[in-house]
Amino acid sequence: MILIYAESPDGQLKKVALEAVTYGAKLAKMMGTSCAALTIGNVQDAGSLGKYGADKVYNIPGDSVDMYNVARAVSDTAEKLDAEVVVLPFTTTGKSIQGRIAARLKAGAVSGVSALPDLSDGFVVRKPVFSGKAFADNKITSVRKVLSLMGNAIPLEETGSPVGVEAIDVPLVNCKVHRISVEKQAGGIPLPEADLVVSGGRGLKGPENWNILLELAEALGAATACSRPVADMDWRPHHEHVGQTGLAIHPNLYLAMGISGAIQHLAGVNNSKTIVVINKDSEAPFFKAADYGVVGDLFEVVPRLTEAVKRFKAG
Repeated sequence: MILIYAESPDGQLKKVALEAVTYGAKLAKMMGTSCAALTIGNVQDAGSLGKYGADKVYNIPGDSVDMYNVARAVSDTAEKLDAEVVVLPFTTTGKSIQGRIAARLKAGAVSGVSALPDLSDGFVVRKPVFSGKAFADNKITSVRKVLSLMGNAIPLEETGSPVGVEAIDVPLVNCKVHRISVEKQAGGIPLPEADLVVSGGRGLKGPENWNILLELAEALGAATACSRPVADMDWRPHHEHVGQTGLAIHPNLYLAMGISGAIQHLAGVNNSKTIVVINKDSEAPFFKAADYGVVGDLFEVVPRLTEAVKRFKAG
């Protein structure tokens, strides 16, 4: 069996959970086994995971859900169901619990996988390394395996229909670590989940000019991001900082304007499927990493691009 932990902060299933289930269903088909999704706590529409390929959806009820007891709950469920592979989303929670789950299951683990495994010679999974400049193929030889899936690595597919949710007798054990408080980003699209990202750098010259970026992001339905100098100068909040010392993201489209493209910034965005750069400096390093580039003044190019997007959507 393939077991997928369908992460659901605040009781809401996120795109990363649906991607993990899609991945798990495809892997189950390759291995000739079944696919089960696990939800923890009070989760809305948990049965909808069946649409993405889950044969069964299990739920562990409880109100006190955090990463400290989730790791044990997932590993106990994997043992109870005799799961051969556990799939997690490559999120903050997934990164935090993967090692603990693998240790409890005595399983080999690979984090941030980007493709389905090659089963022709054992169990070999691929992940990006060196800030997305190369790929590493990892062979897992243990009986059990724990994988975390990079966001946007696999397209969502609805291959089934909603299923019933079955309670499973696995307790949420009280932890020795207790959260005192949690501060969350309010409003907007969280960067790790965004398909489209519009990002700005020092080329915008000041926070008073950020509206042209925000208008384009609104027209596209995109999340907003920035380079480190922008966050350091308090032009934008630090949770928008992408790069080696900020968030590493992997959207389908990353649109960068007024960003030179230093190696530290590229480390956070190299896994984007398509990169578009707007910069008036034709020698900007970012053009070497870009799929498409526009050499021009962003203050002229971006408003025209925003209007073109609006016309396209209106038509």
